[in-house]
Amino acid sequence: MGGLLAARALADHFARVTILERDALSDDPSAHRKGVPQSRHAHGLLGQGRVILEGLFPGLTAQLERDGAMRGDLGAETAWFHDAGFHRRHDSGIVGLFASRALLEAHVRRRVLELPNVDLRDALDVTGLMPGNGGSRVVGVSVMQARGGAILDADLVVDASGRGSRLPAWLASLGFARPDEERVPIDLCYTTRLFRDGPRCPRGAWGIVKAGAPSNTRGGALLRVEGDRWILTMGGYAGDHAPLDHAGMLAYARGMGAPQFAEVLDGAEPIGEPVTYRYAASVRHRYERLRRFPDGLLAFADAICTFNPVYGQGMTVAAMQSLALRDELARGPRHLARRFFRRAGRIVDTPWTVAVGGDARILDIRHHNGAANRLLGAYLDQLHLAARSDAQVANAFLRVANLMAAPATLLAPATLWRVWRGARAARAGTPGQLPALAPRPRR
Repeated sequence: MGGLLAARALADHFARVTILERDALSDDPSAHRKGVPQSRHAHGLLGQGRVILEGLFPGLTAQLERDGAMRGDLGAETAWFHDAGFHRRHDSGIVGLFASRALLEAHVRRRVLELPNVDLRDALDVTGLMPGNGGSRVVGVSVMQARGGAILDADLVVDASGRGSRLPAWLASLGFARPDEERVPIDLCYTTRLFRDGPRCPRGAWGIVKAGAPSNTRGGALLRVEGDRWILTMGGYAGDHAPLDHAGMLAYARGMGAPQFAEVLDGAEPIGEPVTYRYAASVRHRYERLRRFPDGLLAFADAICTFNPVYGQGMTVAAMQSLALRDELARGPRHLARRFFRRAGRIVDTPWTVAVGGDARILDIRHHNGAANRLLGAYLDQLHLAARSDAQVANAFLRVANLMAAPATLLAPATLWRVWRGARAARAGTPGQLPALAPRPRR
């Protein structure tokens, strides 16, 4: 997704854009790529990400709906569970898409490749950068494919190869400094299984999301996707991992806190076998701090920063960086890397703070869980209590979680007052119940 969104921005400014892909691609929109091992698990396209994708590819939402994706209000048709309680469901105005990662990526790829100046070469591996101009710029890449090696010339090389990016090592081989790296170990592992839609699946909601917390570190998502299916993903940190066998998964689900996960797992018809995915650490490469960087080269999306995937931020951050790249290219080539990395760094700051702050609190990571983070965490506990009964508080949190508002908005005086008042009222409530809402038409 990062490479496709970078290509969309580049296509407005270059005569020819070539996407280089290691995987051999399939024409099947449901096919999972080997290079995206997490694609079989539940994915979230945040509200901000959907808005940007719709702007980049007009009509994309409707096209996905025609192929079975669900469109719904993320406040009304998704139930958000925090610390043993559901947020109040409400019409938020934030539109979400419920679809598999494979379907979403297939549609975006098709739209990108419909651009007349974009082509794609798959089943090849980029093996290095080609220096030029005395080593001060990159003028292409070396590639290896079935018929042998080759050199591809380029005016600009964009590394969107994801969390496995080799760019820091390639920079060192050209005599440039590696970027500073921030790594937050979390040892996250989650397990996923698909189910056919049936009476044990939620009615009137197309998604239930349970966030991890210090009181119960397990998190997960139960989402309706295309093909009249539900996808159930559950996981935990630091060894508290969901097993693959049915009995073990069911026992794990019963310890989630939200009973809907176990109800679906116990009574719905499974499709195929469960799969698992392990994520060791969130990693950020501080390219914006480098004093020297070769011309003709950029890093993009997960090659800059990879987040804990349970927060669902990666695709939306890539979409935001696509707009930033398009803007900076319009300003011309001079100091492009410096300008883009500064913009990308500011885009990453908020989701990085949210993900690392949340994980540090759950795992009590000393370096990241200082007094300020503990104080903020205590406030968020009260906010989640208030959000059980107060739709405005729930919506304020939802906007931040969907990268549509800055975290500082949660500290606005009017929100502080509602949190104080709502938290007191919520303590007398019944937190385990799924808030009712008139069911929307099934699609």
